[in-house]
Amino acid sequence: MICGSIGMLPSASIGQLGPGLFEPIHGSAPDIAGQDKANPLATILSAAMLLRYGLGESKAAERIEAAVMETLNRGFRTGDIYSTGNKLVGCKEMGEQVMKSVETQIPAAV
Repeated sequence: MICGSIGMLPSASIGQLGPGLFEPIHGSAPDIAGQDKANPLATILSAAMLLRYGLGESKAAERIEAAVMETLNRGFRTGDIYSTGNKLVGCKEMGEQVMKSVETQIPAAV
């Protein structure tokens, strides 16, 4: 998979019993802890995987995945995926922008 950064890759370890373990492939990124540099999207997408594969909540997972795509489509980028013409933000701002995208989505009919 070509993703641009490990900050974009969620992962799951799923067995036959239980919900599994869902986490970003990069772990906790201790080398940049507390610097507001980390890309939170892999963590957010790991939560979407938990909802989809661990808890059977596909609609909630789709809402989170769509919010991540919407945030990226609006041009927000952390340093690991930044390119000219986009808006460079830190970990906190990226998370806030994804949340804003979640909140502005029209919920799917049940």
